[in-house]
Amino acid sequence: MRIEIGAAMLAAVMIAGVTSASASGQTLPHKQVGKASFYSNRFQGRHMANGERFNVHSNAAASKTLPIGTKARVTDLQTGKSAIVTIKDRGPVPKGRVVDLTPATAKQIGLTPKQGIAPVAVVPTALPPRTETASTH
Repeated sequence: MRIEIGAAMLAAVMIAGVTSASASGQTLPHKQVGKASFYSNRFQGRHMANGERFNVHSNAAASKTLPIGTKARVTDLQTGKSAIVTIKDRGPVPKGRVVDLTPATAKQIGLTPKQGIAPVAVVPTALPPRTETASTH
């Protein structure tokens, strides 16, 4: 039964892959559907791509394509549970994976260490603020 529900949710997400505008007026990237994995506890304290130290209890996540600082809703397509993450790192490396989560976030959406990976939808909800560049006149 869980597989049938997961497949139906996956189909709905794939059909609805459209962009939308954020509160800042910026166009949000498309939804991504793929697999999620999670960081090992051994990464605790290591620097991420944004310069911060990794915390296994945070809502940090890694994406190959979403801008650093993007907030996104990650939904496990088997459990239907979701969590809001902030993209702070680059990865995951393995093909087919769209996001790496902290162990705390993985647990929140129902991804267990025994599973290791799960089908997810990643929906960007907010982009980082634009940085203004100095104009040359």
